[in-house]
Amino acid sequence: MAVDRMVRTPISEQDPKVRATNFDEVCLGYTEEEAIKEASRCLNCKKPLCVSQCPVTIDIPTFIQYVKEGEFEKAARTIAQASALPAVCGRVCPQEVQCEGKCVLGIKGESVAIGKLERFVADWARENNIDLNETKEKNGKKVAVIGSGPAGLTCAGDLAKLGYEVTIFEALHEPGGVLIYGIPEFRLPKDTVVKHEIDNVKKLGVKIETNVIVGRTVTIDSLLEDEGYDAVFIGSGAGLPKFMGIPGENSNGVFSANEFLTRSNLMKAYIDDYATPIKVGKKVAVVGGGNVAMDAARTALRLGAEVHIVYRRSESELPARVEEIHHAKEEGVIFDLLTNPVEILADENGWVTGMKCVKMELGEPDASGRRRPMEVAGSEFIMDVDTVIMSLGTSPNPLITSTTEGLKTNKWQCIVADEETGLTSRDRVYAGGDAVSGAATVILAMGAGKKAAKAIDDFLSKN
Repeated sequence: MAVDRMVRTPISEQDPKVRATNFDEVCLGYTEEEAIKEASRCLNCKKPLCVSQCPVTIDIPTFIQYVKEGEFEKAARTIAQASALPAVCGRVCPQEVQCEGKCVLGIKGESVAIGKLERFVADWARENNIDLNETKEKNGKKVAVIGSGPAGLTCAGDLAKLGYEVTIFEALHEPGGVLIYGIPEFRLPKDTVVKHEIDNVKKLGVKIETNVIVGRTVTIDSLLEDEGYDAVFIGSGAGLPKFMGIPGENSNGVFSANEFLTRSNLMKAYIDDYATPIKVGKKVAVVGGGNVAMDAARTALRLGAEVHIVYRRSESELPARVEEIHHAKEEGVIFDLLTNPVEILADENGWVTGMKCVKMELGEPDASGRRRPMEVAGSEFIMDVDTVIMSLGTSPNPLITSTTEGLKTNKWQCIVADEETGLTSRDRVYAGGDAVSGAATVILAMGAGKKAAKAIDDFLSKN
């Protein structure tokens, strides 16, 4: 098989015109032959920088070598030693700025498609019913995990493998956290991918209790003092949406991206048979430029709207993944860059009729290192839209911290926790993921859950 080491093996995708009308997965994945071809590009570096850039430290060269040899089960077992969610990460992890960003081949050519190979291996293992669940004997100690998103699932899975009795408490009626409510079906299929990987965590012995709101149904203090848990890990995420504070934001037809995506993803509003209310007008403005903004825009597009991304900086400053921006453009999302809303207009019944905006220009860099957007004098105009989706980031819900004595937070309401161990200001209480960092990526949350699991084990094994 002839292999050009400098050029990545192409991967099949749905045609943009077709996929813009459905919620089926966009990327179709590698075939066995394509995966072996792509794996054959790997240089097997003596000092693999890709591993050091992986938040869960997957042994990337080893699993890729197994793929090259056609030993897919061995590749799956190698990944499983480090990651509980490989099919998820293979789809949504920003590999281009992590493992693939350090691939030596990327200096003069295209880096190895590490993420696509991880996805291939995980999908192959699922389709061939490979059992990857290996645990030690139970050690008689109990750990409570709050939240069933990527941080919670990773922490719970790692502790279960070490012999702990682990129970996850989830506020929603389905486990999965942001994997279920936040990421659309066309990027991350729920039944075939997410639910399967959650089931794998359950097979390790992890119990998941849904509809439990920590801070109301139970408290951290009651878990530790009354229910006999030896430690608690908080992986409750960051689900509280931010708004601009401009006039008209309370109008009918204004959504947070969180609400819009939850209605569509978790509550299945995109399926006609479901009675979930969701209003998508003829013209939708999505304010923001991150991955969540792209998800909201591409969802609204599939629900039949003309969709505009409204972002106050230029394209080079867009924080979303390059792949997500590319897919959005292919599908027909319109990008109104260097544009900033200043007021949302509504009719006498309170429904959105338009959005007053101004044009922006970039000045000197601000604290984030990006050039500061500045309003262009006299540039005000009205954008003709009837739905506005605010995608400006999220912060942690303060319910847990406000009902837990002695749990320190910072000015953004994020829990203060040690970067290496996840230990908070409360003894035996650990935290990680978006509850600590603010809204970030799935893989960073997984890395935090993994570090906390190790720290909890180190502590409990000595006490």
